[in-house]
Parts: sequence; structure tokens; C-alpha cells
Amino acid sequence: MIPCSHVFDQSTMTALLEHDPLVAQYRAFFALVDWSVVDRWQAQRSACCGSHGHPLTAYLKAFLLRIQQDLSYTTQLRAFLVKHPRLFIELGFQLVRDASQPYGFDVEATLPTRFWLGEKLRLLDRELLTELLASTVRALQAEIPGLGEVVAFDVKHIYAWVKENNQRVYVPDRYDKSCTLAGDPDCKLGVKRSSNQDASLASGQPAPPSTHAHEPSSKANKAHKEYLWGYGSGVAAATDPVYGDVMLAEHTLPFNEADVTYYRPLFQQTVLATNQLPTHITADAAFDDWSV
Repeated sequence: MIPCSHVFDQSTMTALLEHDPLVAQYRAFFALVDWSVVDRWQAQRSACCGSHGHPLTAYLKAFLLRIQQDLSYTTQLRAFLVKHPRLFIELGFQLVRDASQPYGFDVEATLPTRFWLGEKLRLLDRELLTELLASTVRALQAEIPGLGEVVAFDVKHIYAWVKENNQRVYVPDRYDKSCTLAGDPDCKLGVKRSSNQDASLASGQPAPPSTHAHEPSSKANKAHKEYLWGYGSGVAAATDPVYGDVMLAEHTLPFNEADVTYYRPLFQQTVLATNQLPTHITADAAFDDWSV
């Protein structure tokens, strides 16, 4: 929907959108995604619950833009969209018309609040996102011969936004794995990295108790471990010399889970997305060879 105002009529607005480099960049980027997956998902739920508010595709495009622009906070995303109203039109939000405004709509009244943007991100349906990723993988398979024959598995840590991860803040029982943190009740304590250096020499303090099931307890008082509260994002990926890295599957768990726990769900998602079994698999030593 292209609005008009006392400043720009509809034909001028169309021309502005066509010649805006930022709009052109994201229009080309969003064209790579099969949005019909989201439209079908939303139509099924609208049939029984009714349609409310902005299209889900508008939110998903905004969240992809947040990643592309490297915006860490939802407040930064909202501020960015307020400064780029022409891009805001391209995302597909339902505009609150106001002809007195330069672009024909009230940006602040249209744009969801910081809180609601955060809630929409938190409540996104996992199955929908998995299917959206799978549709992208299928499209890439048509372009890249042999994609998915060689698959790499790895797990990346994600810090929870809790004070327990801030070493500058005093927190009693910082490494008590039995605690449920008020800032993020779902996150868990795990080991980010471990070395053979004596913990007393490295920090002057005794090391916290072991939290990973796969860590030998006999080495807990000898190895220096770096702990964090958060999650692990497990990924399955393939690499092509022309297209680069291609994400095939993703699975997130609390950080107290061993890396090998991610393997089975990642493998199953990869097979479903590519409709084939990988010929070769590569992973680091944390993915126990016998279990795999």
C-alpha cells in the first residue's frame, strides 16, 4: 500500500521508493525468501482466530533487517525504522493514514512499540521458522548441485541477558546451577571453555563445581573453566566455494546440554530440509564419535 500526502502524491511516492537505495537493497534481499510459507501459516490461523494487526511477514522482515543492520537491541531497531519511513512502507506494515505527514502516514502511530516488537520475536512459532528455513534450503538445492552431501555440525554459545553474566556486578552464588534466574528463567549454567591451567593460578579462586554431564569430575579441581548462563545454538551447515556457507538446520537448547545432544535433532532437520541423507559428516570432538 503506497500512501500519498500534501507533500508527495502517489506517483511521486512510488518513484521515491523505486529510487531509494536502501529500499532497493532490502527489496532484493526479501525476494530471496518464499513468503508464501508464512502467508499459508497465517491464513490457517486466521480462519479460526481471525486476523489481527500487522501481517506476520512485516515483523519477520523487520527482524531480518535487524540482523542485517547488526542492531543488538529492539530499541535500536525501532529507532532505525523511524528514521527510514520509506523502508518502513516496503516492510508491509498496515499504515495509519495521515495526509498531513510528509509520507502520508503517522510513523509513530503505525510502528509497534518496543515491548510489542520484543514480544512478537519471543513468541514466534518454531515450526514456522523451521519450515521457512527449509524452503530456503530447497531453493538453494536447485541452484547448487550436491548441496547437503557434506554437512558440518557445531554449537555456538549465546549469553543470556542476566546480571550473573556480568563479572562487574556482585552476585552471591553466581555459579549455583540449581538457581532459576529472574532475568531469564529458561537459561542454564554451562562451560564456555576449559583449559588445563590450574584454576587457582588463573583466577586466585577455586573453580565452581562441574555442570556438564560429559565433564570428568576428577578434573574439576585442576582445569580452569569459564562459565556462562545462557543457551547453545546448534547448527548444521554446508559450504560451497561460490555461494559460501549455507545453513541447513538450527536447534537451540539451554547451555547445560552436552554438544552431542544437538546432533540427532539437527540431523533429522537436515534430512527433512534436503530430502536426502548426508554422504559425509564433520564435527568437533565434543560430538562424541560413538554416539554419532
